[in-house]
Amino acid sequence: MSDRPTSGASGFGAPADDETTEVFVGYRELLFSIVYNMLGSVSDTEDVLQETWLAWERRSRRRGAEPIDNPRAYLVRIAVNQALARQATLTNRRETYVGSWLPEPLLTHAPESTETVDAADRALRAESVSMALLVILETLSPLERAVFVLHEVFGYAHTEIAAILDRSPSAVRQLAHRAREHVHARRPRFQADPQVQRQVTERFLAAALGEDLSDLMEILAPDVTMWTDGGGKVRAAGLRPVTGRDKVVRLLAGYAGRRPGELDVRYRAVNGDPAAVVFSEDSPYVVLVLDLNTRGDQVRGIYAVTNPDKLARIPRAEDGDGPEQGAEAGRPD
Repeated sequence: MSDRPTSGASGFGAPADDETTEVFVGYRELLFSIVYNMLGSVSDTEDVLQETWLAWERRSRRRGAEPIDNPRAYLVRIAVNQALARQATLTNRRETYVGSWLPEPLLTHAPESTETVDAADRALRAESVSMALLVILETLSPLERAVFVLHEVFGYAHTEIAAILDRSPSAVRQLAHRAREHVHARRPRFQADPQVQRQVTERFLAAALGEDLSDLMEILAPDVTMWTDGGGKVRAAGLRPVTGRDKVVRLLAGYAGRRPGELDVRYRAVNGDPAAVVFSEDSPYVVLVLDLNTRGDQVRGIYAVTNPDKLARIPRAEDGDGPEQGAEAGRPD
């Protein structure tokens, strides 16, 4: 699965001149990132981008229309408002969802160390789409989430957001303040070093698959919470988040006893974080993302996506995969 744009007009479902297509393709990655952060669903993001393309293509064909001075601002405004319009449908869908709902995993590319990129780029590539942050953003109102994503993640000024949302700057500032306070109260400003997170992920998976309960007790924080999203389609998936080290260890022990006989582990960046993608034969079995405490030495959040519909876009192989990327079950490299 890739969030990169299709190079030709046919990829958007409608014919258009080269310039119209080129402009849209040039901003498609930005639009994808904004909308995905607002919705947490790759498939719905693609639908919104299709609607945005159609609106953009119709505007370019309108005879006598004034030229658009700022195509980037125009496209972002269309995409954000299309995403907001889709929120009601998503809310209804999630109210009837079986079990915990987690964002659809997105394969990304993360730097090897927090020292390799500057703070702004690191936020865009990692924290902006992290599973832990997206779970918290689900608790915001749609407008609060849109303002938070545009301001905190992509650096839009309040006046720019006001124009996008057709709200006053003062109203946007109030939305931004509420959203920021809500998010920061639930998630301190902290970004684990990717190398440390990879090491903890490997150790956790080895302990979980090997049923090493004592090692699991050391890795997990006392107040750890585990979310498992099976969408009602995977029998082993818990229907509610489980909090507390003892309860989570018991849950993991139960999973280990029901897992398929042979698993293949691939370590990839998922939503900007080092994570594990576990395959059973040629099909993805679970995507596992861990959230570390502020000291970086214990796991405070476990996000396990097992819903096959949300894993369908994850390929068996990825550019850069090699022998060091995979591991037999219970023996991560």
